[in-house]
Amino acid sequence: MKRILVSLSFACFVFLVPAAERLQQATRDRVAAEFPALLDLYKNLHAHPEISFQEAKTAKLLGDEMEKLGFTVTRNIGGHGVVAVFKNGAGPTVLIRTDLDALPVKEATGVPYASKQTTVDETGKEVPTMHACGHDVHMTCWVGTARVLLALRKEWTGTLVFIGQPAEERGAGARKMLADGLFKKFPVPDYCLALHVAADQPAGTIGYTSGFAMANVDSVDVTVRGVGGHGSQPQSTKDPIVLSAQIILALQTIVSREVAPQEPAVITVGSIHGGTKHNIIPDEVQMQLTLRSYTDTVRQQLITAIRRVVRGQALAAGLPEDRLPIVTLRDEHTPATYNDPKLVGRVNEVFKKWFEEGALIERRPTMGGEDFGQFGRTEHKIPVYIFFLGAVTAEAVKSAQVAGRALPSLHSGLFAPTPEPTIKTGVTAMSAAALELLGKK
Repeated sequence: MKRILVSLSFACFVFLVPAAERLQQATRDRVAAEFPALLDLYKNLHAHPEISFQEAKTAKLLGDEMEKLGFTVTRNIGGHGVVAVFKNGAGPTVLIRTDLDALPVKEATGVPYASKQTTVDETGKEVPTMHACGHDVHMTCWVGTARVLLALRKEWTGTLVFIGQPAEERGAGARKMLADGLFKKFPVPDYCLALHVAADQPAGTIGYTSGFAMANVDSVDVTVRGVGGHGSQPQSTKDPIVLSAQIILALQTIVSREVAPQEPAVITVGSIHGGTKHNIIPDEVQMQLTLRSYTDTVRQQLITAIRRVVRGQALAAGLPEDRLPIVTLRDEHTPATYNDPKLVGRVNEVFKKWFEEGALIERRPTMGGEDFGQFGRTEHKIPVYIFFLGAVTAEAVKSAQVAGRALPSLHSGLFAPTPEPTIKTGVTAMSAAALELLGKK
């Protein structure tokens, strides 16, 4: 009897190990089979980008793709947002998100499928459009993951919620989808997953950051008012250009002298415009600032300090109350993205098993923004994890390091992701993560 029990235990052990390996192989085989069609989809998306709040055709394409797979699709959530739900029995609910929008950037990559599109932005200006942030890769991986998971639906139980989110580049899409009832009209997820291409990471690799991964982003407009006049008679004016220069210098002391050195923070004046002619002191100057932080406390500290410094400098220059600067916090806040450490650890263990040694790369937190973090900040406190997908050849990365030069960054007209193995890696990784989090049959 003991011999029979030992034999049965050994047989079960042998059976379980190949089962996991077979699932990996089945996933890879499916990814390989889907890749030619996914490459065509990627090239189509790349060649036909749409900027924030204009993603109608992109959203329709993705919604149609999900309907063909058997998802229940709801459109126009929070603008051009798409929500696709597939229920496959009892089990966890996993949300997988992609962003839809492109940027007003002129493409200069020279690839055969380069964008030649233009559009009219919200100001009425004609602008070029390009997927310079890799959202075309994200969407392709999103569709590919849906295809793989449905092909393997006998292996898992639970609910998939695939969302196509608009206006990520404007920091508004996630907030608008939530405000439109994302977590009220549709199943509330147990986990939220997303990926983002990395322009400095070799294709075939996966980057991760546990905890704070991306920053709070705020945009501030400052109108510095003065009393204009002739450039030869400054004594009879209140020069807003000089005052703006003083304000810009004073703003630098907020981070260096008011924020604790251990707390990351950035204040950058990205735009300053004033005046029309050499010998005219203008009435006002317009400035645009970007603020970066991780914690809500530091974020509020920066905003409060900017208002105080701007007002103080104006009073010191002798401006009356009715000519003090106007400080406007734009409604484009993107909250910091906090990758749940427990979820990161669980998914990364899967990545280590599915990918070769060295494929998983730890990345430092960035002060860039990504509104995916919104999905983890509702009252549900859902764990979120966005990982980074290498998108350039290893040779290009090594060559740039040897030469001491930077590769084309995200938002550059020269950024051209390497479709293979980037897309295959993204689909495989996202499928592996979802299969880990869903229930097992």
